[in-house]
Amino acid sequence: MSEKLINSPVNHWCEFEFISKTVKNPNIHIKGNYSYYSAYWDQGFERCVVRYLHDKPSTVDKPIDQLYIGNFVCFGAECVIMMGSNQLHRTDWISAFPFDMRGFELAGDTIIGDGCWIGSRAMIMPGITLGEGAVVATGAVVTQDVPPYAVVGGVPAKIIKSRFSNEDIKKLLSLKLYELDEKQFLKMREYLQTDDVEKLAKFINSI
Repeated sequence: MSEKLINSPVNHWCEFEFISKTVKNPNIHIKGNYSYYSAYWDQGFERCVVRYLHDKPSTVDKPIDQLYIGNFVCFGAECVIMMGSNQLHRTDWISAFPFDMRGFELAGDTIIGDGCWIGSRAMIMPGITLGEGAVVATGAVVTQDVPPYAVVGGVPAKIIKSRFSNEDIKKLLSLKLYELDEKQFLKMREYLQTDDVEKLAKFINSI
C-alpha cells in the first residue's frame, strides 16, 4: 500500500470533522465548536469546500472577502462555498480576462448563520448571507440571500418553504438560541428535537 493511500483522509460517509479544530485560514471565522463537515473524503473542509479564499490576512491595502460561519452548522459532502476574495472577474468590462490585479474585484463577505444545513454538492455563491436555521437542498446553487428558517433548492435556488410559521420564526429569532452557552444549548436537546417552539420558549424563559 502506498504512503499516499495510507495518509489519505477518511473515506466513509459517516465520518466528519469539527471545522473549528481543522480550519487555519485567518479569513474564515468560525463561531463555537460544533459546526461540522460530513464525509470529508475529498481532503477536508478548508481545502475543498471553501474555494478561492486567500490564506493571507486581509489588510487595508489588500482587502479580502471574509467567511463567517455560525455554530451548529451542518455541511454536507462535497458542498462548495465560492469566495470571490480578489478573484472575481470584472464582467462590467469588455474583457473579463484579468490582465492585471485591476481585473479582479471583491464580492463581499459570505455569512452562514447559526444552525444552517447545507446539503451535499450544494453551492453557495460569493457574498451570500444564509439566515439562522436556513436549509439548502442537495445540488442547489444559492445566488441570493436566504431568510432565516427557509428551505431553498434548485438552480438558481428558490424558496421552497419555510420551516415554521412566520410567528414561530420571529419567536425563535427573539430567543437568541445560539447566543446561549454551548453546554446549556446541548442540555436543551429534548426541546430542540421537536417542532414545539412554544415549549422551547417557556423552558428558556424559565432558566
